[in-house]
Amino acid sequence: MPLRDHFHAPLYPARHWESFHSLWAGEIVARLNARLLPPGYFAESQVHLGPWIEIDVATMSGPTPATPPTGNGAVATLPAPTWAPPEPSLMLPGVSTDEFEVRILDEASNLVAAVELVSPGNKDRPEHRLAFCHKCAAYLQRGIGLVVVDVVTNRRACLHDHLIDALALSEDLHFPGGPTPISAVSYRPEQTEAGAVVAVWAFRLALGQEMPTLPLALRSGPVLALDLEATYSEACVRSRF
Repeated sequence: MPLRDHFHAPLYPARHWESFHSLWAGEIVARLNARLLPPGYFAESQVHLGPWIEIDVATMSGPTPATPPTGNGAVATLPAPTWAPPEPSLMLPGVSTDEFEVRILDEASNLVAAVELVSPGNKDRPEHRLAFCHKCAAYLQRGIGLVVVDVVTNRRACLHDHLIDALALSEDLHFPGGPTPISAVSYRPEQTEAGAVVAVWAFRLALGQEMPTLPLALRSGPVLALDLEATYSEACVRSRF
């Protein structure tokens, strides 16, 4: 099914891209688990939008039993101790980006590969682009195979180029033929006699055209053929586009 524009009319705003991204991630997981992954591996999706919610441990403290009982046999209770830290030295701006990710893990739950479906929030401002690229760089430095699929048409950033800049690499390694706002890129970390390298397969995407099949490399494992077109088409059918 030809790639559609999920961020402009006529699909948007009547149809929500967040719902489609979640469904697409689920289709990738289903295809990996049912057809592609060998025994000993499994895939699961992780979807996150907006700031993380964390528990403030101090607000959860309650009464705890005191050591000695009272004279009538009852156990006395005392408030649990709490600690208020001093004023912080600095206040840094928080960065929390969207996450539409498919994770491939081995039997020991070690991450061996990841597929990132880019959201507008990953591209909309410098700190979000940098956070996304640092996450991708950390995966590659750990030898984790990575596929980044960017179909976001309402932001113009080329995330591959930002990743190259974040790694402080030569501009010669920017996207072949010049930057593109939508793309699908596969990264395979490898060890060679000359040292560590990352093989890259970069594909330009275009509205109205089908998507490619990309290599998805599992760390210390095989390379799978990830058919983006098949998973995208199935997600479109299920979404009743």
